[in-house]
Amino acid sequence: MAPGYDSEIASSAHEDIVVKIYTDSGIVGIGETDTNSWATKSYIHSPSTHNMSISLERLLIGEDPLDTEALWDKMYVSTAMTGRRGLGICAIGALDIALWDIKGKALGKPVWQLLRDAAPSRIRPYASLLPNGRTLSELTSSLLRKVLRARDLGFTAAKLEILINGPYSHGGLQEEDSEIVRIVQKCREAVGQEMILMLDVAYGWDDWKLALETLKALEPLNLYFVETPLRSDDLQGYASLADNTSTSIAAGEWLQTRYEFQDLIDRGHIDIAQPDVGRVGGLTEAKRVAEYAAIRDRLIIPHCWKSGIGIAASAQLAAASPNVPFIEFLPSELSESPIRRELIKNEYRLEQGIIQPPSKPGLGIELNDNVIERYKVG
Repeated sequence: MAPGYDSEIASSAHEDIVVKIYTDSGIVGIGETDTNSWATKSYIHSPSTHNMSISLERLLIGEDPLDTEALWDKMYVSTAMTGRRGLGICAIGALDIALWDIKGKALGKPVWQLLRDAAPSRIRPYASLLPNGRTLSELTSSLLRKVLRARDLGFTAAKLEILINGPYSHGGLQEEDSEIVRIVQKCREAVGQEMILMLDVAYGWDDWKLALETLKALEPLNLYFVETPLRSDDLQGYASLADNTSTSIAAGEWLQTRYEFQDLIDRGHIDIAQPDVGRVGGLTEAKRVAEYAAIRDRLIIPHCWKSGIGIAASAQLAAASPNVPFIEFLPSELSESPIRRELIKNEYRLEQGIIQPPSKPGLGIELNDNVIERYKVG
């Protein structure tokens, strides 16, 4: 847990659960997931109560870590009564990432080569930008500074997180919808037409018709997508919104398993699915979601707002998936969280707006254990 965090802003990067799986051969796999860390830790270590709710810890002890897909299915089936969705799948996701890390290290290959036996796809990150401040003016100024800094760092795309209305607004703000358009316009004028811009409004509306009014006003600003305009369960609202705007609609950061994404794609008509690798159930399930999206001619842009572990997992998925044009990337230079800045020693670097496909075995990253000890809680 990072000291001095602000619990009134929509950022989970100030805390993390780092999962390590140890093997008898000495290989250690690492993973993470983006949900309540204390609850996830308890879930992983909780004892078995009956044969429909078996301990995840017990399920993995003594198993072959290279049987990644089989172990995912075993964990899913054996915890189905208590863990079929939500926290249980997030816990499985963290463990699954660590298992893929072990498998890559054991076989001497980066994870993407194990996910897809073909030349890697391009890994293009977009800078995910959450502004600082308590007032509308402060947030606007902060976002303008960050988008210009992201461009200077070499990013060719950026997502503007404008959380000024709805249940998850920044510091409880409730501003007029027209302010969203105004801020996007300022950012577009600042960076010009060459830089790709996306927009995250964090479930700002509970009525698709209200959302549509703002999306129509945003259409001339050439946004690549608008993320999570509606609540996750409003599939009919998503379908109506997607069918009535030329702007691509993206959603899915909170969803678990391929089954929820099948509904989001087929019933919600979204253009871009955003599985978070840890939340969706790990790399095993993220790959299944990407494959289903490809069948339905949809794009995948993984959600990722945590640490370099999640970024590494997202990059491996992108390298293995032809339908992933971008990955979300919280630049360490623009993050207020020391966990994001310091947890990983060998940070991925941009080269002409892209990340080179990882070549090291496993996830290809190394933890800074001193940082874990420094911010360790409990």
